[in-house]
Amino acid sequence: MNTLKMQSISKAFPGTLAVDRVDFDLCPGEVHALVGENGAGKSTLMKILAGSYEDYTGEIFIQDKPVRLDSPAKAIRCGIGMIYQELSLAEPLSIAENILINRLPLKGGFRVDKKEMVREARKILAQLGLELDPLLPVSRISRHEAQLVEIARVLGNDISILVMDEPTSSLSREEIRTLFSTIETLKQQGLSIVYISHRLPEIFRIADRVSILRDGKKVLTAPLHEMTSSTLAAVMIGRDPEEYNRQASVKQEEKSLQVTGFSRNGFFHDISLEAARGEILGIAGLSGAGRSELGRSLCGLDPSDRGEILVNGKSVPRGSYRKSIRSGMIYLSEDRKTDGLFASLKVRNNILSTVIDKSCRAGIYNRNSYRDRLQSLMNKLKISPPREDAEVRTLSGGNQQKVFLAKWLAADPDIFLLDEPTKGVDVGARAGIHETIAELARKGRTIILISSDLTELVALSDRILVMRNGAIIEELCDYQLTEEAVLLAANGEGVY
Repeated sequence: MNTLKMQSISKAFPGTLAVDRVDFDLCPGEVHALVGENGAGKSTLMKILAGSYEDYTGEIFIQDKPVRLDSPAKAIRCGIGMIYQELSLAEPLSIAENILINRLPLKGGFRVDKKEMVREARKILAQLGLELDPLLPVSRISRHEAQLVEIARVLGNDISILVMDEPTSSLSREEIRTLFSTIETLKQQGLSIVYISHRLPEIFRIADRVSILRDGKKVLTAPLHEMTSSTLAAVMIGRDPEEYNRQASVKQEEKSLQVTGFSRNGFFHDISLEAARGEILGIAGLSGAGRSELGRSLCGLDPSDRGEILVNGKSVPRGSYRKSIRSGMIYLSEDRKTDGLFASLKVRNNILSTVIDKSCRAGIYNRNSYRDRLQSLMNKLKISPPREDAEVRTLSGGNQQKVFLAKWLAADPDIFLLDEPTKGVDVGARAGIHETIAELARKGRTIILISSDLTELVALSDRILVMRNGAIIEELCDYQLTEEAVLLAANGEGVY
């Protein structure tokens, strides 16, 4: 008897079919890995299982009984627990309060029975071998302990299926070993686990079977003992690496960016790199490797502890984004809504926000200056609708990303730090952004491309630096620039 069977599951969003007739099953006491590149449909499929989308099509069976998972509450009642990459604990509350939230034992019908709360929390924690004080606030425990408390909270719902999404992204090596030991214990107790991860060694260490999604479709389910890292990577990517012929940009000899001994304690350490004019330098790595943290600290948005940054041969003070911009280096954040755009303002105001100082005469802003530049950028990036007075929040995600890019193109910097520049955009917008990046390189600009999209990195980069655990561990160039090589290097297996 299967613990779970999902048959011909589909889920569509406007303009895209995120999950396309996927079959997935889970046996008692099994760890079934679910893998695929970003956008393959893994999270959408599991959110369907967690009851987040009620408008899916297909059939789901729990313990061979048909169910319709149309709400998170229904999923919990069916014995399904989900642990997301970002933990959902309330830090000011105690461990016990977090574990038993929404079902705290009451005394007299209205007061929390603290003694019973502690007893019940200890009982659940004991399943994981934890001896934490249930009354200790979550804010005073480690990230790893918080993750185990999250597992305990889910186990308290008497689940039979546990979904874990990138559970080791922010854990140390020792903490990962402890987590794997916990997973083995849960397996022995008969719990069925879906394990989502990009880290191939982890999958081979902990999983019994693997299912691979690509472009919303399931392309393979197989026992792990029948696979190797190379074959798994090849199936994930879905093409022979020899099929793609890169066209490198015209790189100049002059170094526009030089970084030496750059470190931020707890995030990345001893980073040294250089990039030339006209070069696209890719930065790769698994979730938690330190890619975005490096980009944010390089441009001064986040602090750093030591190291030197030279832009066009001149030293740039660490920790000052204003001075970074003045030096000619800008950062395109992966989170356009929080760090990039003024959602309630018009397209015009967003794009021209980086050149306000150049649009003033005697302290008075001239709204007609840079108008030709504004129209040129809107036409070039095909921003739709092509109205400069449209509020940014009314645009699609892809067009918001185009506005974000146009905002910095207007400033005409020498160095672009691009962090996930095509995140959340459709195929058409993606192609346009890629062409813009390539054109910038042809014009002699330096591009630092931070991306989790292997196809994007390999297609655009002249070189790729691979990060792991906060350090650069590999440099790939020429014939080594394949998606498989990047994926294996990011997993610590080196260039094959």
